[in-house]
Amino acid sequence: MNSAASIFHRITLAIAGPALIAALVGYGAPKVAAAPGGPLTIASPAFANGAPIPVQYTCKGANIAPPLTWSAPLGATLVVDDPDAPAGTYIHWIVTGIAPGPGSTADGQTPAGGTSVPNSAGQAGYSGPCPPAGTGIHHYRFTLYQIPATFQLPGGAAGPQAVQAITQAATGQAQFVGTFGA
Repeated sequence: MNSAASIFHRITLAIAGPALIAALVGYGAPKVAAAPGGPLTIASPAFANGAPIPVQYTCKGANIAPPLTWSAPLGATLVVDDPDAPAGTYIHWIVTGIAPGPGSTADGQTPAGGTSVPNSAGQAGYSGPCPPAGTGIHHYRFTLYQIPATFQLPGGAAGPQAVQAITQAATGQAQFVGTFGA
């Protein structure tokens, strides 16, 4: 009996030992490289990805920027645009110089330390969703671009030209989308 129990324990260790070691070191598991300092992320506590943007953040309400939360391990630039605009992508908001690390804003705030660049209307600041009547549901992309610390926008760059320079310099991006209809 003692000898049978000993054999049972040896068999159990022979089977369980390698399985336990493989599980601990992730044998066979996909390898995922994390960005230094964590992932680049952006979201809003006011609405979920793909959900309608509440009226207060549009031209039909207070037209203030929604609250945002993000993580930008290396610093970032925020671009809010509408790819469904009738005359081509409309830039609603550009904020450069977002500091590295996690951050958040409340209703109507620009990210601390960030600088607003003129949008498609030539205004530096947030311009909420305001699609022309009869154009259906529009998708508003809130994109956080990871930008090298040495990046400088070309002098006078605004709207689509600024976004083009930002996307060319970006080393990563995170995005969420809100919808709003006319």
